[in-house]
Amino acid sequence: MVNEVIKEEDKRFSRQLIGKTVVSKTGKRFGEVGDIIFETKSGELIHMVLINPTTYTQKLELEKDKESHILIPFSSVIAVGDFMVIAEEDII
Repeated sequence: MVNEVIKEEDKRFSRQLIGKTVVSKTGKRFGEVGDIIFETKSGELIHMVLINPTTYTQKLELEKDKESHILIPFSSVIAVGDFMVIAEEDII
């Protein structure tokens, strides 16, 4: 029963992240969170899939998925609020 409650809370948390604007701590806009990739066994968040990437983001040589969506490592996230704030130096 406890595991089900935790999983439901995690689902709600991930839904709240979808659509948030991704910015660096210096204020550069990267795009928006379109999806989240996670490890199914542990629930660990691995990557954010960017939608509507900015021109700046498209010029960076970042990891991409099979559909050529830009992937941002979730480990680079330093704050979550109105925006997803990432440490740009952690992704380049």
